[in-house]
Amino acid sequence: MKLIAKTIAAVVLTLPLGGAALATEYTKGEVTKVDSKQKKLTINHEELKNLDMPAMKMVFVVADEAMIEQVKEGQAIEFVAEKVNGRLTVTEIKSR
Repeated sequence: MKLIAKTIAAVVLTLPLGGAALATEYTKGEVTKVDSKQKKLTINHEELKNLDMPAMKMVFVVADEAMIEQVKEGQAIEFVAEKVNGRLTVTEIKSR
């Protein structure tokens, strides 16, 4: 019984550390095209480590169409991209 209690305590103590490891990592990029109709952004970006992709220029859909209004062509941004329903999607964005 003591072994089970110690094991549970060890797991509980490591949970906050695991959560910190999942912190959002922003990638730097530059918006090269805004497509309001299709709700897409073309971004020339640095390496997307979470998606194991090298730096390149590519098209992303946006998770929230309000993001389209936040950016303009030529603007430097930091963003988070994830695969959502099989599509590369910008899920967070902020200006640099």
